[in-house]
Amino acid sequence: MSSLWTPGGEHPVDPPDDPAAGIDPSPDEMSPEERQQAEEMAREMAAVQEQIASAPASVVVANHLMGFYELAAIHLSQQPPNMGEASVAIDALGAVVEKLPGRLGEAEATMRDALHQIRLAYVSVEKALRDDNASAPDHADDGTEEAG
Repeated sequence: MSSLWTPGGEHPVDPPDDPAAGIDPSPDEMSPEERQQAEEMAREMAAVQEQIASAPASVVVANHLMGFYELAAIHLSQQPPNMGEASVAIDALGAVVEKLPGRLGEAEATMRDALHQIRLAYVSVEKALRDDNASAPDHADDGTEEAG
C-alpha cells in the first residue's frame, strides 16, 4: 500500500482495482467506428500541430501572455479580489515580457501596455482594499473590551 503526504500527515492510498483501467484500448480492440474516430482525432491533432509550427513563436507566446493578462484580470475582478492568484499571473506576464525585449514581434508594444495596465489595476484594487479595511468599524469601538 502506498501513501500520500499532505500537510495534514500521511494518508494511505489504495492501488486501483484494475491497473489497466483508463488505458485506451489498442486499435485491435476498437470497433471500426472507434478506430475511425481515433484516426480523425489524430489527423486533427496533426493539423493543429502543423498550424502551430508554421506560426512565429512570438505570435504563440503573445497569445499565451494575453492569457496571463486575462487570468490576472479575472482574479482581480472577483469579490473579494484574489490578490495572490492575480499576482502570480501578473508576475508571469512580467517575467516573460521583461526577459524578451525585442523578441516578441509586433505584439511587444501591446504586451508592454497590457503589463502596465494590469499592474496599475492591481495597485488600484489593492489600494481600494486597504481603504475599505481602514474605514471598517473597529471592534474596540463597539463597547466590548479586548483581552490583552
